[in-house]
Amino acid sequence: MEQKHIPNIGIFLRLKERFEKIHRPHFKNHHYWLDVLFGMMLLSCALVLNFYAGQYATSSESNSVTDIILSHTQAHDVDGIFTYGAILFVCYIAFLCLWYPWKAPFTLKSISLFVLVRSVSMSLTHIGPFPTHATVSLSDFLQNFIFTGDLFFSWHTWLPFLVALIFWEYKLVRMFCITISVMFGVVVLLGHLHYSIDVFSAFFITYSVYRMSEIFFGKDHIQYGQK
Repeated sequence: MEQKHIPNIGIFLRLKERFEKIHRPHFKNHHYWLDVLFGMMLLSCALVLNFYAGQYATSSESNSVTDIILSHTQAHDVDGIFTYGAILFVCYIAFLCLWYPWKAPFTLKSISLFVLVRSVSMSLTHIGPFPTHATVSLSDFLQNFIFTGDLFFSWHTWLPFLVALIFWEYKLVRMFCITISVMFGVVVLLGHLHYSIDVFSAFFITYSVYRMSEIFFGKDHIQYGQK
């Protein structure tokens, strides 16, 4: 009977050892928390800007356009994957930042920069949504943050791919995030929730913004990088 508890104790001891060796030094570093706080503040400001950019794009949207993929496919009900899949992936990002604490400042700042870039891009061109598209069922509160003009470029595609780039040295994380990015890209196209250009351009823009993040926030990799 006692032997059955040995694996559980072993896991607990390994987690405790990891916390003492990796997490505690970061959590006791006030400069680390200042960088995390700055990243969270930057992300909050970027999301506010994205909110108003979505409102502006929706109020200024014009007619829809034809699309090489959407014009030749039927719209499918992808509400569940589109909504809850995205929520689960955000939770996964939070887990990664906790499990790899030295990555948290750079991750927050990189996502913030990307949201800022996306907000500007969304405000430049105002194309209406494709006529046939899946219905996204959200709570009344969350519906206030969904705009029909919020198209360019796909959140569901760029966010997992950006996380893959940030955690590139971890093969399992990298492959998982790339798979999720491609899957989400297919989902939004099947639901006619984004145009093809919103999905395909996201990969190239994401890589460019990631390189910009390395220039602007590269010190986080050096200061908090895991040896």
